[in-house]
Amino acid sequence: MCPNTPVRTQNSPTNQEREMGMMSLSSVMVLLMILLVQVSSTQYKVGDLDSWGIPTDAKVYSKWPKSHSFKIGDSLLFLYPPSEDSMIQVTASNFKSCNTKDPILYMNDGSLFNLTQNGTFYFTSGHPGHCQKYQKLIVSVGPYSAEADALSPSSSSADADAPSYQNAFGSIPLSQKSSSSSPLFSTVVASLACAVVVGALM
Repeated sequence: MCPNTPVRTQNSPTNQEREMGMMSLSSVMVLLMILLVQVSSTQYKVGDLDSWGIPTDAKVYSKWPKSHSFKIGDSLLFLYPPSEDSMIQVTASNFKSCNTKDPILYMNDGSLFNLTQNGTFYFTSGHPGHCQKYQKLIVSVGPYSAEADALSPSSSSADADAPSYQNAFGSIPLSQKSSSSSPLFSTVVASLACAVVVGALM
């Protein structure tokens, strides 16, 4: 045996085995990145309310979006009895005038609206008179929208114009936080990904 010839032990990986291991690791990392993007998406319960309805506080739907940073992949959950309300997406001008004719989108089945692009989205109830009673919402995705602020009712005007009425579903209590993607699911995905990475390295 030549003295310079490397001796391969039984447990030493060959170059081909190393390459296969690196390819497996790369595939796992790509899969992990995809899963993490999906897990990071958030589902928001509109207004942090138990139902999408005429608010008892005129400023509820104008204040709520300002406490969240919406991104592509997030979704808005409008909770309501399908027989008693609806959700429509409208243009900025129709939002301002509470014109509910010819909406961009009409949903009456308890609505989940997916945010698939940057921009400003305008929502209100499709039921007559609900928009005038401040059941309307502006959500901006991406860059800040000055137009959204301009169309939101100011504190003074909302206080002055706030009607005296009882909500159709009674008082709408504020919850502590938005509904979001399940932390348990995130933990399971992260644990599974780690296990696969460790397995690929062995």
